[in-house]
Amino acid sequence: MQNPHTAAAADAQPAFVPLRFDRKSRLFQGGAILLGSLFLAICSWISVPMVPVPVTMQTFGVLVLGAMCGWRLALSASLVYLAEGALGLPVFAGGAAGAHHLLGPTGGYLISFPVAAALVGYLAEKGWMAGLLRSVGVMLLGHGLILTLGTVYLATKIGMDHALAVGFAPFVLGSVLKAALAASIIEAARRRR
Repeated sequence: MQNPHTAAAADAQPAFVPLRFDRKSRLFQGGAILLGSLFLAICSWISVPMVPVPVTMQTFGVLVLGAMCGWRLALSASLVYLAEGALGLPVFAGGAAGAHHLLGPTGGYLISFPVAAALVGYLAEKGWMAGLLRSVGVMLLGHGLILTLGTVYLATKIGMDHALAVGFAPFVLGSVLKAALAASIIEAARRRR
């Protein structure tokens, strides 16, 4: 018979967060946060221009960061990424920069990144990404959150019908594909361990 304290401790362990930065020094964690923000910048530069919202790999990067690093580091890296862009570094889609992007048509999507990164990271830490199908589900949840918050904010600028037509519908298929790709990467990392 298993000791109840041992069973509870086993349940409390993160199911799978490959990059266990919570066990590293604060200096190491700070470097990881900067590298995470660079990863998001690189993902944003992979872009297909569309108006008013471009297709990028940012959402993929945000969610992979959450799943691989856990919610605290992913949240921090996403916030640093937004601060870098607001301060003028060319980290947003297409190399754009400036705080006005946080208030423009893409602002809702950008602001949702830390929330989605934290959500996916938290769910990964709680064991919700055990297996490929569950990982895809978590990634779809993260993409859904980004699309919903981004579209709602965009609707304040151009109306809900137009926001759904240009800020939501064109991104659904890409979100599904990016969710599947991200979940596959997480599953491959799990199997390597």
